[in-house]
Amino acid sequence: MTTTRSGAKVESTTKSENGEGVGSKHQLDTKTLPGSKRTKNEDGKKQQTIEDTIPSPTEAYGDGTSQLPTNGKEKNGKNGLAQEQTDQQNSAEQEGAREGVVPSNILEKGIIYFFIRGRVGIDEPSSINDIRRSYIVLRPLAKDAKLGEGTIDDAGNSRLIAIPKKVLPVSGKDRWIAFVEKSQASFKTLKDEFISASDYKTKTAGVRHTPAATPVAEGIYAITSTGRESHLAYMVTLPENLGEVQKEIGLKEKGSFIISTRNPQYEPPKGTALPQAPEYPKRIQDGFRSLRWVATQPEHLDYVNTQFLLVGESSGIQKAAEPQKDQKDGQEDPIEELEKLEDEDTRRMKSLQGDDSDAIFEDLHVRAQDYPKLQTTF
Repeated sequence: MTTTRSGAKVESTTKSENGEGVGSKHQLDTKTLPGSKRTKNEDGKKQQTIEDTIPSPTEAYGDGTSQLPTNGKEKNGKNGLAQEQTDQQNSAEQEGAREGVVPSNILEKGIIYFFIRGRVGIDEPSSINDIRRSYIVLRPLAKDAKLGEGTIDDAGNSRLIAIPKKVLPVSGKDRWIAFVEKSQASFKTLKDEFISASDYKTKTAGVRHTPAATPVAEGIYAITSTGRESHLAYMVTLPENLGEVQKEIGLKEKGSFIISTRNPQYEPPKGTALPQAPEYPKRIQDGFRSLRWVATQPEHLDYVNTQFLLVGESSGIQKAAEPQKDQKDGQEDPIEELEKLEDEDTRRMKSLQGDDSDAIFEDLHVRAQDYPKLQTTF
């Protein structure tokens, strides 16, 4: 049965000024629809997507002088600039509203989306075994921003992170090497090159079908520093209650990972090599010194093929959100900042039309009816 925002909800006992429950979330739609397709005929050549790329020996790393890629956002003279300014004015992201109160150990904050993709030919995964790979999309916000109502604008700064496992790491024993598949990506790029389904031809198997990506959660995140370690902490906004799918892939209502970036000057662990290494500028490469791994900095994630270690934290966000000794007067504790951002995101998503799936895809500037619904059960 489809549940929309107009359906009955259990309200939180804590009320906001406008009468809504603080931290209340949406009910969700568990119905699944087929994704739209894109057909690519490459004269028998296999489509070069990350799904089908077989790891090969790491190529030469270059001299580290490459610069940050452009964000792909078109600005055609004055008209393009005017459109960008209009988008920012209509965006839920309100820069400067939190100036001076965000703790310094929050290196970055933003909106996080979790997706899964079925194996080739499987549009609707019915078990963990039907999942090919899990993904994370990070859309950074200005550090001093708060969230108002409506969708966020397309800043062309989104990152697509591929997790070469079906599930997320949940404890310190789980250590996955994830990588940045796309950086500085626009929402259109995500729609065309990630979310949408595609068909392609091979010489041996004929037409192969890569299913559309299926959303499983949306929320807020922060990359924090606790001295020698960096953490990726998150709080789930949608769905309101984690379902079977969310629990099976390792999602929590509040979760965190220790994240460490791999130095591309060293050979990668066996079986994890990518066809090409990240093209870091000399400044970033020098930051690794002679270390094989360093605490992840947000700018590392702005380069395609950056590899970083995701280590599960069974304690949730407790360690990631610890206040630091050098925290200045007037700055809030990290946990307070995260909770405020999560509450703002809950109100924001609640203001969007339709059900949970509609809200997620509207936020990504995508037509929800063309893609799979948020999935909570197998």
